[in-house]
Amino acid sequence: MIEATLRLPRGEFVLDVDLRLPARGVSAIFGPSGCGKTTLLRCLAGLERAPGARIVVGGRTWQDDTAGVFLPPHQRPVGLVFQEANLFAHLDVRGNIEFGWKRLRPERRRIAISDAIAWTGTDALLGRPVAGLSGGERQRVAMARAIAVSPDLLLMDEPLAALDAARKAEILPALERLATHAGIPIVYVSHAISEVARLADHVVLLEAGRQAAAGPVAELLARMDLPLPPGEDAGVVLSGVVGARDAAWHLARLDTAGAQFWTRDVGLAAGARIRLRVLARDVSLSLAPQAGSSILNQIAARVEAISDDVDAAQALVRLRADGDAGVVLLARLTRRSVHALSLAPGQAIWAMVKSVALLD
Repeated sequence: MIEATLRLPRGEFVLDVDLRLPARGVSAIFGPSGCGKTTLLRCLAGLERAPGARIVVGGRTWQDDTAGVFLPPHQRPVGLVFQEANLFAHLDVRGNIEFGWKRLRPERRRIAISDAIAWTGTDALLGRPVAGLSGGERQRVAMARAIAVSPDLLLMDEPLAALDAARKAEILPALERLATHAGIPIVYVSHAISEVARLADHVVLLEAGRQAAAGPVAELLARMDLPLPPGEDAGVVLSGVVGARDAAWHLARLDTAGAQFWTRDVGLAAGARIRLRVLARDVSLSLAPQAGSSILNQIAARVEAISDDVDAAQALVRLRADGDAGVVLLARLTRRSVHALSLAPGQAIWAMVKSVALLD
């Protein structure tokens, strides 16, 4: 468990949080620019000191001003990855990765250098000078260096923000391998909902320095009362398994609670655990199933709620696939369509899902 209670005036707002984060997986600190995400991360690392704060990681107190405890940054077992890789120019890739590891006492080396290299995909870079690395390669080296010191906590501050789409696609699998294999809690700061949807297990939503909400990623993204990105970016994250593969049509069936989705087959074996994202803009509604439609995913559901959208012409509809344990979906459609279908809470409806993004 990661516990952090702190209050720190910062410019136009006061960072005021009381966090309880899981001891495993990825906890995303999400919110718009300037809401206090980076300041929170710096307080966890000891780079900034919030008077009166209490920070406890894995049962060890890093700060408790009432007890006179404050561990400086070099005494906190953390790995840090920032937006800029900040590699040592006088060392090659291997030298950068091994820099902190060589300074660890042998008994503290819980993560092997070979594992840090394998998880981040940096094995082909080891002998190269850092000056010639691409942005994505530099970030993977920074990640390997951070994890090689066997930290109790890995802090990542917008590590993909300076990368283009191609470099992000290159580095995301490395982040997923770290989250899966390292066994170290990761606190990941981002303002990109696509990164949160793909990587996070737990989400803390910050708004003007205050914790607006916190909880499992699937639960928070399906809520309609939060200032998460609305409009085109609204959507849900679902968990399930690969139920079947259709080799003839290169499709795979993804089974979730109360709903099945067909999507492009990416080679995962039947039974493999998966995560998928369904955007509200890719869900249309119908009063009856549609024969002769090109849409493969037609799911019986019920309307749970209807809310405003940022666009006055649009509305957001929350649906639950038939059954109390069914998955929640969001649909974004025009208010004219809401009126034409006479949509209301409790109404039976068919969700026509045009596209599903497989995140694993």
